[in-house]
Order: sequence, then structure tokens, then C-alpha cells
Amino acid sequence: MRRVAVIDYGMGNLRSVSKALEAVADNDTQIFITADPFTIRESDHIVFPGVGAIRDCMEELKKLELDKLISEMATQKPFLGICLGMQALLTHSQENQGSDGLGIINGDVLYFDNAFEQGLKVPHMGWNEVEQTITHPLWQDIPQNSRFYFVHSFYVKPADESKISGRCHYALPFAAALSQENLFAVQFHPEKSQHAGLQLLKNFINWDGQS
Repeated sequence: MRRVAVIDYGMGNLRSVSKALEAVADNDTQIFITADPFTIRESDHIVFPGVGAIRDCMEELKKLELDKLISEMATQKPFLGICLGMQALLTHSQENQGSDGLGIINGDVLYFDNAFEQGLKVPHMGWNEVEQTITHPLWQDIPQNSRFYFVHSFYVKPADESKISGRCHYALPFAAALSQENLFAVQFHPEKSQHAGLQLLKNFINWDGQS
């Protein structure tokens, strides 16, 4: 039985993520929502979702003593970060007058401060095309420039651009997906992205963590 843990730290649409995973999982896969460190450590795949503010996210992770565990698991098992769960992987965010992230991926989370001068609204909300910039198992059977659903006011900028596995454009080109060994992270919400999003989640469940 393959076990997929969706990390529960009090922030994120956990039920939607869990239901989407269940929709694409086979009978040999168990999906569960948990904050228990032992259960997370014993799982085969880990999903780190999130919505909201980075400071609240980091405070909750530390309070539940999940910050160090996530940093450990993100280097050992197939790991998927979603939205805020992606941004928290970076070193530092401009949000909340500046907040440190987990530092698993070196880089910054920046505000869409040039969107207004282009007549664009913040947050970036709705469907947008994602350009796949590398070949990766999580892009399998997903057509190039497929549309995914976004809701965010900040975007990630990794120090090493080779970590970028997908790009999107809103006011400027930005990283829509990152990959690093057994880790993959997306700014969009695959659980809200219909066929393409469900295919990505299916690919993740079947991924062995190798590129």
C-alpha cells in the first residue's frame, strides 16, 4: 500500500487537495491528512499545500514542530509543494514586511509590484498558461502551455534559474513550477485545474522521486 500524506498545519484547502488526489489514486494508494510527525515520516509521498500568509505559515509549522521535518522529508521522498507550500520552501519572502522561509530552495518570494502600472490586478487570479521549461515526470501527458488555476500576490524567484521547471507570465515572466531532485513545487492549484491539474497529481503519486 502506497501512502500519501497531505500535511495539515492549519492552512490550506486540505480537503480539496485530498479529494483530488483520491480521484486519481489507484486502489493500492492511501491518501490521508495529518500533522503527526511519525505518520508523515512513514509515508511514501508528501504533499505540502497552503493558502494564506507566509508568516502565519511559518509560525504554525514551528509551533507544530514540522519545519525541520519538512526540510528533512523534502530531500528524501517524492515531495510536492502547492501555492504557499511552494513559497515557504524559499529562503525569504517580502510578504508581511519580510519573513524567512524554510530555505530548502535558495531564493526569494517577491510581490507583483509592477502589475498595477500595467493595469493588472493583484492578486493574480484565474487561469493562465504554463510553459514547461524542462522535461520532467510530473509533466507527463500534460500538453505544453496547458492552463492552470492561480491565486497569488507573490511569486518565487530562485537564485538558480535551473530550478525552474515551468514559467508563466503575469506582469512579468515568473516561475510557475520548481524542481530539485525529489522535490517538485507549483504556484498554481492543481486541485482546481481540472484535467491538467489532476494529471499532474496522478503523475506525482506514480513518481519515484527521480527526474
